Amino acid sequence: MDCLRVVLSVILPPVGVFLKVGFGLHFWLNILLTLLGYIPGLVHAIWIIATR
Repeated sequence: MDCLRVVLSVILPPVGVFLKVGFGLHFWLNILLTLLGYIPGLVHAIWIIATR
């Protein structure tokens, strides 16, 4: 299942985070990071998926 989350995170980072943690702090933080730049949002999404 984590492989699917990583693939979805590459396409749209908040989707992968949402599937892992739901509508929590990390989801909103990831949306903010993705709006500031795709790479910070992607790195945060992969970090959340890998550590939880």
